[in-house]
Amino acid sequence: MASSSSSRAQTPPYPSAARIADSPCYPQYTASLKCLEETNSDKSKCQEHFDVYKECKKKEREARLERNRNRSFFS
Repeated sequence: MASSSSSRAQTPPYPSAARIADSPCYPQYTASLKCLEETNSDKSKCQEHFDVYKECKKKEREARLERNRNRSFFS
């Protein structure tokens, strides 16, 4: 089973996972993961990182929706 986890790390389990590094929220994402690693997965100690990442993703989503709203399928 160890080999399947390493192959999973190379191949994202779903398409959007491949794009996380392209996200403007990537620094917040990696900070959250680093916090979990440093605190032995103690989520309570990383809540601030999670909140910052969640807020970033919310703003990213709102910006994407606004861009899509400004596009027209008929132009």
